[in-house]
Amino acid sequence: MQDTKQLVTIKGTRDGLTLVIDDSCSFEDALKELENKLSTNRPNKDEPVVPVTIKVGNRYIEDKHKERIRHVIMDQKRFAIQSFESDVILKESAYDLLKDSEVKIVHRIVRSGQVLEETGDLLLIGDVNPGGKVVSTGNIYIMGNLQGVAHAGSDGDAEAVIAASYMNPSQLRIADYISRAPDYDSDGVYMECGYIDEEQDKIVIDRLQVLSQKRKSLNRFERRIING
Repeated sequence: MQDTKQLVTIKGTRDGLTLVIDDSCSFEDALKELENKLSTNRPNKDEPVVPVTIKVGNRYIEDKHKERIRHVIMDQKRFAIQSFESDVILKESAYDLLKDSEVKIVHRIVRSGQVLEETGDLLLIGDVNPGGKVVSTGNIYIMGNLQGVAHAGSDGDAEAVIAASYMNPSQLRIADYISRAPDYDSDGVYMECGYIDEEQDKIVIDRLQVLSQKRKSLNRFERRIING
């Protein structure tokens, strides 16, 4: 009996169409079936453009393949691709994700005029002296005195936080938000953290323990740092 397995499945959703392409067949066979199915499901000219999401499962889809799929779909005029979704990424991309999710542990004192920059979350065991600066794309945890500048979420992550054993910074930055020294007690505070409060639309200082409620995405390692 001839195999009649569908290589392309079309599912209607409230947001448009989802096209699921079988990840075990050849790309050419899937593309041919996609073209045939779209030609029989062409919207009427007076209907609005239908957004389409392409899901390819465990298949890595290259840019040249995206272009060919886009050409087939756009040729039907009334379809518009919203996104491509794949469960597979390149090794380089996976490595970048791993770097962003790691907690970098650094033992040092950041002195005046020095800048410490890291990708991902930073755990600094040491002090940031006045005139020193620490920058990270993720969260910043300082087991020591923060008296210089700390910039968390430097790539734009507004969910990033800054925590220190003793906090008396000359400046805090999270993503594009800046909070300067006059916002804090001149004597500094112990075991505190800074994060962006959406309602106040600014960086606020609070007890370190609130982070487990304010930022539920913190992993278990970070929660151990916060909760002791």
